[in-house]
Order: sequence, then structure tokens, then C-alpha cells
Amino acid sequence: MNSNLSSLRVRDIGEQGLLERLQRFCPADIIGDDAAVLETLPNQSLIVTTDMLIDGVHFSDVTTSPEDAGWRAAAANLSDLAAMGANPVGITVGLGLPGDVTVNWVERLYQGMTRCLEKYGVKIVGGDIVRSPITTLAITAFGQANPNFIIRRATAQLEDVIVVTGTHGGSRVGLEILLHPEIGHHLKPEQKQALITAHQRPNPRLDVISILKEILTSPCPIPISGMDSSDGLADAILQICRASNVGAVIASTQIPLPSAFEGWLTPKQSLEYALYGGEDFELVLCLPAEPALALVQKLGTGAAIIGTINPGSKVILHHEKAEIPDQVLSLSQGFQHFGQ
Repeated sequence: MNSNLSSLRVRDIGEQGLLERLQRFCPADIIGDDAAVLETLPNQSLIVTTDMLIDGVHFSDVTTSPEDAGWRAAAANLSDLAAMGANPVGITVGLGLPGDVTVNWVERLYQGMTRCLEKYGVKIVGGDIVRSPITTLAITAFGQANPNFIIRRATAQLEDVIVVTGTHGGSRVGLEILLHPEIGHHLKPEQKQALITAHQRPNPRLDVISILKEILTSPCPIPISGMDSSDGLADAILQICRASNVGAVIASTQIPLPSAFEGWLTPKQSLEYALYGGEDFELVLCLPAEPALALVQKLGTGAAIIGTINPGSKVILHHEKAEIPDQVLSLSQGFQHFGQ
């Protein structure tokens, strides 16, 4: 790459110059006005979600390339749409930048977003750029869903079972390997790369939506409760139970873990990463046992039924071994943005 181009700074070309470069990542027939016009299907609800990522909090040059940061940012928003049962329509990007960020870095960020979005036929349809002392990325994603098929947190029913759509803990361990490469020295190269990829290039589970519609038919006669596990598996279950005014019992041995954990991490370590690691971007769903089993069978490896919805308000982690006491899970045990 031409060194003059790679060292070009945002302040050298200004807002309009940067916008001109970034507009090529957007459909020409949509951008250019004060707002994007998106066509949605009849009898569909518009679903909107916004997610913000801050340099040094959600990504850094130590653990993520600009392309990886862009991919993860797009994936996080698409995951929120999947958690609502929505199919994505488009995203807008709000970008705050210090003036000395290179233009090359910004373009690579957009390349990463675009590569993730292309998998699902989604476009960047607009946004905004401002000067900021810290690189900040705020994405608003738009989706559409059948109003009878929207997944909500507050609809879990007694005797529902709890389904996870994939393994948990891999993203956090991948991050630890990136920060401390020596801890993964005994892993096979493909195992190490799988864990790193889980952190850098997560895949939002939009595939689950079509499978659910196939299993349940539309309009959906069964309320499905759920959310994604971006803030951790324990957090997702606790949030659903709190919103639905129910409790739950989780079987510790049923939580699916990455195969790379075997023979390396202790069972306690594996469980901690799975419950509280976060950023796995799987779905956590509560629904009756029969369709839940059908869903797990169709999803295949990694998907599992891990617990049941019960009366009360506590979420209890149950261990098969009698000598290990059951544990009451708490939101305070997971990641907190403003925690100490």
C-alpha cells in the first residue's frame, strides 16, 4: 500500500473528504439526503437498535485490527435484531474520531463492517461523523419482524425450557489469548485460532429466526422469550427472568463449551468463562419443551437445552455433584460498565 495514503490523516481531508471516501460503502440511491428511506414489507414491525463501542473499552489495536473492530460492531447490532426475531434491513454509522486517526484505519473499519453485513444482504445506509477525543463507533440497526413473532424478554412462561444456540466462553478466552499469548502455548494452532476468531469475528444468529418460523409456523401461537448473550450467559438468563417475573434452574453440565476448553481449563474456570465471559453473541431462548427440542436438533452441535423456567425469582445454577452446593446467580457477578 502507498505509504503516503496509509499515513493520510482525517484532519488532512476533513469531514467532507472523509464522507466522500466512505460513501462508496453505501448504496448510491439511498444516501445523499437528510435521512435514509427504507422500504419495509406490509404487516411488518420496524425494529430499531443502537449500540456504541469505545476505543479502549470495546476494542483496541492490541486485540483487534480495524477490520475486526468493524466486523464486531456490525455483528453486535445484527445480534440484537436476531434476539428480537427480526431480519435486518440496514444500518447507520455514527463515528467520532480524533483528527490524527489515519484515513486508512477508518476505511479498514468500514471494510470490516461491510464484510460482516454482506453475509446477510445488509447495507450501510447513512450516518454521521464528528470530531472526538476518543474513537467512538455508534451503530443504529433497522430490522423488520412479523408483529406476531417478535421475541421479547418479558414472556417466559413457567415450565418453558431454556435453549442456548451455541457454545459459551470462547470469545472471552480468545481475548485472554490475545492479551496474554503465553497462556495458549499448549493449544493446537487450530484450537487457538478458533478461540481468537470467536472474539474477533462473531456471527450473529440470524439463521435461528428462519428455523423458529419453520418450527412454530406464523403467526406464532407460542410467545418466545429471549435475548442475546452479548453481556454473558448468566446476564441473559437473569434479565429474562427479571422481566418475566419468574425464576430458573440451570444445569451446569448442560452448558455447551468450546471443545478447546477440554483438558486445559478446569471445570470451574470453564463455567466462569461461559457464564460471565460475554460477547459470544448467541441467543438465549425460553419456549416449550417440544419446539425447543426440535430447534436444538435443527441447529446441531453447540445448541442445547440448559435449564427450565420455575416459580419464584431466583436463578439457581445446579451442580450434579452433591458435594458442590447450588449457586444463586446475580447480575453483579458479570461485566458492569461502571463497576469498580
